[in-house]
Amino acid sequence: MRRGGLLFLRGVRDGLPIGAGYFAVSFAFGIQAVAIGLTALQTFALSGSNLTSAGQFAGLGVIKAGGTLAAMALTQLVINLRYCLMSCAISQKLAPGVPFWHRWLIAFGVTDEIFGVSLAAKGRLRPAYSYGLIAAAWPGWAGGSLLGAIAGDVLPPSVTQALAMALFAMFVAIVIPAAKADRRVLLVSLAAAVLSAALAFAPWTAALGEGMRVVIVTLLVAGAAAWLCPLKEKGAPRD
Repeated sequence: MRRGGLLFLRGVRDGLPIGAGYFAVSFAFGIQAVAIGLTALQTFALSGSNLTSAGQFAGLGVIKAGGTLAAMALTQLVINLRYCLMSCAISQKLAPGVPFWHRWLIAFGVTDEIFGVSLAAKGRLRPAYSYGLIAAAWPGWAGGSLLGAIAGDVLPPSVTQALAMALFAMFVAIVIPAAKADRRVLLVSLAAAVLSAALAFAPWTAALGEGMRVVIVTLLVAGAAAWLCPLKEKGAPRD
């Protein structure tokens, strides 16, 4: 098997836990979507063309309230602004010479979890590996939404809320190995968690959207870490 095929399979392997976590959360999303009047097909199309749990749940609120397209666009911009930062970071890890169309397709699949796994991968990031991650994660999100929409209100709210916690547990599992390997990652993670909680409860920032708070935390913590403990260059990353 060619190297591209091996990288794709490795991406699928690393992305399967992400897909499983997405299935649990998107199942709850599907239930909520049909509850406000969307059909199962509309719910599937919505999740199939987007990979943003917070953005889609917020979008349901705008739809339910009868908001305008401008309100929807502004809501999505604020909530998903963090993906701009993540995409910039991933672009720096991509192998030199990766064409624009590859970058464009990879950007479609940038999520918090895929971002974390991509940065944790050793060496340069290859498109085949990224496509493997997306191929494992996308069916979990879109398929879970469809099945949740079909299931309707079969599951009680307590069960769907418990399923949603699986995604947060999975993201913690992504961070822990890197934090064990490098104390700086642990300190940055703890600082980000503390600052994020502070911004969520502080009177002057609590009104900000979740996406905006994530952007603020990322810029402050990452900027401080880069200034206080920069990584020393040891040559180009291996392929």
